[in-house]
Amino acid sequence: MRIVTFVAVLFLLPAVAAAQSPGHRPASPYAGQQARPIKSLSDEDIAELRRGGGWGLAKAAELNGYPGPAHVLEHADALGLTEAQRAAIRAIFAKMEADAIAEGGRLLSLEEALEADFANRTVTPDSLARRVAAIAESLGRLRGIHLATHLSTPEHLTPAQVARYDALRGYKADPCAAVPAGHDAAMWRRHNGCR
Repeated sequence: MRIVTFVAVLFLLPAVAAAQSPGHRPASPYAGQQARPIKSLSDEDIAELRRGGGWGLAKAAELNGYPGPAHVLEHADALGLTEAQRAAIRAIFAKMEADAIAEGGRLLSLEEALEADFANRTVTPDSLARRVAAIAESLGRLRGIHLATHLSTPEHLTPAQVARYDALRGYKADPCAAVPAGHDAAMWRRHNGCR
C-alpha cells in the first residue's frame, strides 16, 4: 500500500507544481457563463422568475414553521385538507403566482437593462446606482410577495396540519410515525392529523 501511495504522489507532484506556477491559473468559476443573456442569472433562475417560483426567497418563513401554499397543495391529501381549506389555499397561491410572475418580469427587465449598460459600455456611476437600487427594490417586493403567502397560509391550517407539513417536508420528525408511550393512539393520531 505504501508503494502505491508513493507512486501516486510521484505522478501528482508535476501536476501540483504546474498548478502553482505563476503562469498557470485555474479557470474562473464564471468561465462559460459569458454567453448567458443575463450574466448574473442562470437559465434556471430566469425560468423560476418567469413562472413565479419561490426562488428560495421564503426560506425564513418555510423553515420556521410557516407553510407555503404550493407545497401545502402538493401534500393536500396527506394533510387531510378539507375542500374549504383547498379552495382558500388555491386562492392564496393564485394571487401569489400572478404577483410573483409580474414582479419577476420587472426584475428580469431591470437585470436586462443593467446587462445592456455593461455590454454597451454605457454604464456610469450614476446609472449603476439607479439600476442597482431599482433591482434591489424589485427583489425586495418579490421576496415580500413570497413571504406574505407563507404568513397567510397557516391561518387556514390547524396546528396539527402545520406539524404534519413540517414532517412531510423533512423539517421535523413525523408525529404520525410513532405514538409516544403513555398516549392514547387514537387520540394522538386525531390531534396530529394522522390518517
